[in-house]
Amino acid sequence: MSTNEDVLQQVIVILKSRVPENIKDISAQTDLVNDLGLDSLKVMEILEIVEDHFDILIPINILPGVRTVEDLVVGIKKIIENE
Repeated sequence: MSTNEDVLQQVIVILKSRVPENIKDISAQTDLVNDLGLDSLKVMEILEIVEDHFDILIPINILPGVRTVEDLVVGIKKIIENE
């Protein structure tokens, strides 16, 4: 089973492949919209990649609570642990 740190590092790699190259530092506290400049379409694209990568389905009802990378990691971990 993956630890939070493992999931965090995997999510950061996914994000770095999808954000502008001038954004170098992504951490658990990074805000997906404000810090990375992601619009709703880009967030949905990233969520699809995350779902494929972790072989999970992210329920749409958790999205309003996902603002930071850490929020996303916590959501992923909950889904993985409940499967």
